[in-house]
Amino acid sequence: MSVPVLFIIFNRPEKTRRVFEQIRKARPPALYIAADGPRPDRPGETNLCEETRQTVLNGIDWSCEVNTLFRAKNLGCKLAVSSAITWFFEQVEEGIIMEDDCLPDLSFFRFCEELLEKYRDNAKIMMISGNNFQPVSRCAENYFFSRYVHIWGWASWRRAWQHYDLSMQKWPAFHDSRQLCSFLPKSVARRRTRQFNDAFRGKTSTWDAQWVFACWEAGGLSILPNINLVTNIDSGGTHMKIYDPFIHRPSKPMGFPLIHPGIIRINEAADIYTQRYVVLRNWKKTLLLIIKYLLRILRTRPRQLPGDTITIWKSLIAEARHRLSRRLTPNPSLRSKPARNVPPHP
Repeated sequence: MSVPVLFIIFNRPEKTRRVFEQIRKARPPALYIAADGPRPDRPGETNLCEETRQTVLNGIDWSCEVNTLFRAKNLGCKLAVSSAITWFFEQVEEGIIMEDDCLPDLSFFRFCEELLEKYRDNAKIMMISGNNFQPVSRCAENYFFSRYVHIWGWASWRRAWQHYDLSMQKWPAFHDSRQLCSFLPKSVARRRTRQFNDAFRGKTSTWDAQWVFACWEAGGLSILPNINLVTNIDSGGTHMKIYDPFIHRPSKPMGFPLIHPGIIRINEAADIYTQRYVVLRNWKKTLLLIIKYLLRILRTRPRQLPGDTITIWKSLIAEARHRLSRRLTPNPSLRSKPARNVPPHP
C-alpha cells in the first residue's frame, strides 16, 4: 500500500483498537493521527483520551512515517475533524480518512488506492466512499457514481478538499441561484437547504454538511462501491445514530481486479433509493416507531425482567432497531429509472 492514512480518534480506546487493527494490516507508508482534547466537564475523559492515543502509538509495528495532531483542549466535532482533514491535505496530495467508529474491510484500502490513482486528475470526482446502503446490486461494475456524499470511511485529494469552506461563504449566492432544485428533487432540496442554512448560521456542530456543499458547489461526484466496505460500529449518542438502520451494516471484501465503468455517469436508480431511504428519513417518525416496537416487545415479556437494567434496555433497543431496519428496507424488487448521463448540476 502506498497511500497515507488519516486516523481521527478521540476517547474510545476499544473501538479505536478495532479500527486500528485494520489499518495496521494495511501498513500505510504514512500515518497521520488526529485527536481532539478532553472536555473539561467530563470526569475521566482525560485518561480515556490518553489511553486512546497510546493504543494507536504503541500499536505501530511497521516502518512508516508518523505524524500527530493531538489537541490539549477540546475543539468539538466541527472544528476538530475539519481542521484535522485540512492539516492532512496540507501535507499530502491524496489519502484515506478514517474515524474511530468506521471499521473497514481490508480490501477498502486497495479499493481507495487504485481509484485515487485512476481519478487523480479528474476534477469531477471529489471523493471515494467505502459505503454502500443499497438493498440490491446497482451495476455490473465494482463501483458507480453518485451525487451523494457518504463519509464513513473515504478518500480524496488535496485538489478536492481545497473547495472546503467551514463558513460556507458561497452558500448565500448558491441558494439564491436555486441551483439545488436543478439537480435534486424538491423534497431533498428543501431538506438540504435547511441543513445548509443551519451550518451557515453556526446552528449545528457538524463539519460534513459543509463538505456536501463543497462537492455540489464544485459540480462534483462521489464514487460508491457496489458492496459495502466499511461498517459503522458506533453505538449511538450525539446524532441519534442508535436509530440509524444503516449502523452496523456488514462489510464485504471487494474482488480484484476492479471492473471499471465505461463512462462517468450518475447511477440514478441508486440515487433515487438514497433520496427516499437515506436523505429523507423522518427522525420523529423513526423515534415513534422505536417506541412502538419497544412497547410491543415489552408486552410479550414478563413484567419482572431479570438481570442488569441497562443491559436489558440495550438488548430491547437493539431488537427494536433490527425490526425498524427491516421495515425501512424496501422490497429489493423496487424499480427505478435507469441510469442516465446527467451531470449533478449545470
